[in-house]
Amino acid sequence: MFSNCKFLQNFSKKQKSPRQFDKVREAEEASETIDRGAVEVPINKICGTVGRYRDFDGEFRARNRGGEARFQQILEAMRSGAALPPVSLYQIKDEYFILDGHHRVAAARELGRETIHARVVELLPAKQTLTNQLYLEKINFRDTAGLLKSISLTELDQYHHLELQIKEHQHWLASQNRTDVSYQQAAQDWYQTIYLPLATLISSSGLVKSFPGRTVDDLYLYISTHQWNNSKPRQYGIGIDKLIPRDMEAFRKKMADLKEHEYPDMKQDITFFILINVDGRHERRIIDKLMQLEPVRELHSVHGSIDFLVKVVLSRDLLASDAELISQFTHGNVRMLKGVISTQTLIPGLSRYKDDHCQ
Repeated sequence: MFSNCKFLQNFSKKQKSPRQFDKVREAEEASETIDRGAVEVPINKICGTVGRYRDFDGEFRARNRGGEARFQQILEAMRSGAALPPVSLYQIKDEYFILDGHHRVAAARELGRETIHARVVELLPAKQTLTNQLYLEKINFRDTAGLLKSISLTELDQYHHLELQIKEHQHWLASQNRTDVSYQQAAQDWYQTIYLPLATLISSSGLVKSFPGRTVDDLYLYISTHQWNNSKPRQYGIGIDKLIPRDMEAFRKKMADLKEHEYPDMKQDITFFILINVDGRHERRIIDKLMQLEPVRELHSVHGSIDFLVKVVLSRDLLASDAELISQFTHGNVRMLKGVISTQTLIPGLSRYKDDHCQ
């Protein structure tokens, strides 16, 4: 039964037709072209064909027997490492359409390759949509800077902030080298030594999960702008200054000698105490519930005006507010317990510890 299901799935997949280039071009009102030259294109971004959607299935396998024979020849040539000419593709935004090379693309898919060498002509979308405006801003910034990879922002008119960073870095490089530095030279150095380290920190931290619909690049822009271009004092996220200096070139210098696995974590621990008054009838059950919480490190039953002293250690990203995180934990995990009468939280100001051998 399993094999039959698998056969039907594969059969259905092969019956699916590739996307039609003409329909997509018409929908996007794409006509202006840019010759992108010979580049490596991700196989999973190749989704359609130019005028031959009836001849090939969704995997770009020929629907006729003669085409299948040609596919097998190319498959064997690729397996043996033979040099094949680049395929020819049209690009509309992030999708690619085959003009020539269907069998080569199909063979590359069959072999599990991630990219294929291609000559690409891009058609720019002209239809007035937010998505298209953002895309055009993205590639204009990338092409002007001479970057190989795109930086993806989700709000309009924001790339000029990145352009200002590059121009500032351009002046700094010129002063250091005592020679003229082009905008593209500065952009490539900025990408490698400033953008990439900070974007890697943000990506590794998982911070983007707290901002649905935003990208790592959005957070790069937000953090870098507030650190390096906005001198207003912040009321939260102060710990980020220890990780990311308020000067862009100081950050570059700090990260220059670090390998990626040595990058610091964009998180820090918060230690605080909760003073709790409880109904004595529920005391044992409250103790058990609190000790099941991973952030609770110590619990002490004390005599006097309070019943319990609880030590809690939370981990937060460097943009979050201590007060908000503490409030969420206390209300969501402590105040809701049956038998808790009142709570009070204390955040240490100055803390000192004795060494173990002195205790």
